Amino acid sequence: MYPSLVPLIFFSIAAAFTPGPNNIIGSYSGFNFGIKKSIPLILGVTFGYTTLITLSAGGLNVIFSTYPILKTIIKILGSFFLIYLAYKISFQTKVEEKKIKNPVKFYETFIFQFVNPKGVFAAITSISLFVELGSDYLFHSLVVIGVSFCAAITSITSWCLLGKFLRHFSENKKFIQMFNYTMSFSLVVCVILIYLKI
Repeated sequence: MYPSLVPLIFFSIAAAFTPGPNNIIGSYSGFNFGIKKSIPLILGVTFGYTTLITLSAGGLNVIFSTYPILKTIIKILGSFFLIYLAYKISFQTKVEEKKIKNPVKFYETFIFQFVNPKGVFAAITSISLFVELGSDYLFHSLVVIGVSFCAAITSITSWCLLGKFLRHFSENKKFIQMFNYTMSFSLVVCVILIYLKI
């Protein structure tokens, strides 16, 4: 029996569901393109983060401790990617949905997990706090990976559904444009917060 299951679940829910780059992009995608077209994003975030947790269990946290400069590199790369997405989202002002392609792809969101400061440090923290060295290391790692997978897919899907739900309240072009601007601005705020907190 895994002794820290309840704290792990609460930590994973808090890390996954609180507003962050993934959730903002998910809400934007659900609002503009619906759930079906957001599936690549959902899968990219889920499997990207799960892979990141798996790598952390395999020793990524030791690498970060040995080479702290990697944290700075990730922060910078993640910031550039978020600003790039904010730019694409803010200029997505057309509303002819059939002609608009979702700017967020599976491979982009999958790769982004490895330069997403919130995700990287959540993964490292999960392994550091909830996986004990010793004979149970593999079992504990598998539990953390499993719980993290469930939290990731539930969170990103919920945020996409929230965006889809909000879309039902307005088909107004100005409202849609303002929503996209708000999501874009939120991503920029995420970048600022990354530099204030990390």
